[in-house]
Amino acid sequence: MAEPRDSLLAELRRRAAGGGTVRFDAFVDVALFHPGAGYYASPRERVGRRSGTDFTTAAALGPVFGELIAEAARGILGDTRDHVLVELGAEPGPSPLAGVADRFAAFQVRRLGDGMEIPPRAVVVANELLDAQPFRRLRFLGGRWVDLGVRVLADGGLAEDIHGEPDDDDGRALVATLPNPWHEGATLDLALSAETLLARILGGGWRGLALFLDYGKPLADLLEGSPAGTARAYRNHAMRADLLAHPGEQDLTCHVAWDRLAAVMASAGFAPAKVDRQEAFLVRHAAPALERLVAAGNPESVGVLKALTHPAHFGGKFQVLWGRR
Repeated sequence: MAEPRDSLLAELRRRAAGGGTVRFDAFVDVALFHPGAGYYASPRERVGRRSGTDFTTAAALGPVFGELIAEAARGILGDTRDHVLVELGAEPGPSPLAGVADRFAAFQVRRLGDGMEIPPRAVVVANELLDAQPFRRLRFLGGRWVDLGVRVLADGGLAEDIHGEPDDDDGRALVATLPNPWHEGATLDLALSAETLLARILGGGWRGLALFLDYGKPLADLLEGSPAGTARAYRNHAMRADLLAHPGEQDLTCHVAWDRLAAVMASAGFAPAKVDRQEAFLVRHAAPALERLVAAGNPESVGVLKALTHPAHFGGKFQVLWGRR
């Protein structure tokens, strides 16, 4: 049986079709999702504070997260007992939303490879799902935007290379919206696949509330404020700049473009289809639960609340795209 890295390299060579480069989003797709060898296709524990994990998310902080989400849903929708609570992109292990399942008609957990069909009435919650999608790397060179790619070297190493001007409809449509002329060498990382996934999730005519918690910026801020791009790797709770090292063994991610995603949500008929800072969203829509948890005086719960709402922690670094239909 081939070793995981050999399996990944073989798939990259196949997609390169004759020794060329694979577009960067194709490399990310293989590195993250290749069956049996991709980072998210592995059964290993990735999220948490324990040794051997790679990063921590708001959901990994435990049941307090579920309490706040359930309260926010009730604050926005009113009675939620006729809605199915659906968690998308859940990591292996117990769900932080399981403790509030009795406040909904049912509770469904969708993990990697599960379908994305949504019940007719639902509250859909996805924590760091959109930033976990394959992303393109575009760079402004010689008066044009080009796709970057990855080349598999003869010795099995990987090297970043120029793939060429976008030759697909989505890529050409994106480039048409980007400034030109622009700064030579400027890089934009963007997950168009996240927009496609969001449209699929919001399709089908189901009614209820959609909550997507993640980190990102408007496209203009990505262009102006992050000229080197926002792509990075995470391994052993350390952020790493080498995106090509350890394929299949490290997370690869970039900031999402919130304004583009909000437009997808609005076009699906969700309102207000807006992005709030996580801190502001929870204070505005989950205040009763915040007050109950603080009044209970449990030091652990209060510590988690601070992590979820403090501007220096998840409260300021993460945002919530939300809307109801």
